[in-house]
Amino acid sequence: MIPLRSSEPHYRAPTVTLLLIVANVLVFLYELSLPSWMLNRFISLHGIVPDHLNLSSIVTSMFIHGGFLHILGNMWFFWIFGRGIEDILGHGKFLFFYLACGVAAALAHVLLNFNSTVPTVGASGAIAGVMGAYLVKFPRARIVTLVPIIIFLTTVDIPAAFLLLYWFAIQFFNGVGSVGYSQASSGDVAWFAHVGGFIAGIALILLLPNKQRARSYY
Repeated sequence: MIPLRSSEPHYRAPTVTLLLIVANVLVFLYELSLPSWMLNRFISLHGIVPDHLNLSSIVTSMFIHGGFLHILGNMWFFWIFGRGIEDILGHGKFLFFYLACGVAAALAHVLLNFNSTVPTVGASGAIAGVMGAYLVKFPRARIVTLVPIIIFLTTVDIPAAFLLLYWFAIQFFNGVGSVGYSQASSGDVAWFAHVGGFIAGIALILLLPNKQRARSYY
């Protein structure tokens, strides 16, 4: 299922969301300019390697992606859900929220994979936090979603709560299923980073002051 748009209106420009997307794209374009040996070194230096953790990589890894589908999927989900959370938090608090969720996601991954030597990169932990916050603040928003039915594609309006809880369940059960396996042998996905980021987003949105607004749903 691929979310296409949300029914939730926005009342301020998503400045930080756009700037973060641009930053991620620029870093990815830089990655594309590197020869393969230099790219591998760049990822090893600036990605998260739990076995010998470099604290700065907890932040730098959020802006590195492993391919076109990786960055496209992350930035698309961020655009769908990030604008609403930036709208209620404001620009400064939203930036803090995003980075804090990314840090929490990284720490969850490190704690559960402390012997791993595989570099982990991507913004998905931070974006998972945004999705967790969206679940709390806009559970009844309608998400227009692209859904495959056998060999056809159709769009369906799905409540945000259902879509986000379904996504979280996939991350959690895949994470549990990957316990005891290396990241490299479990599809190169840091499942528990997603779980940690999502839970951190729920906790942080409840703690941070944010704007409440009246809304109606169909």
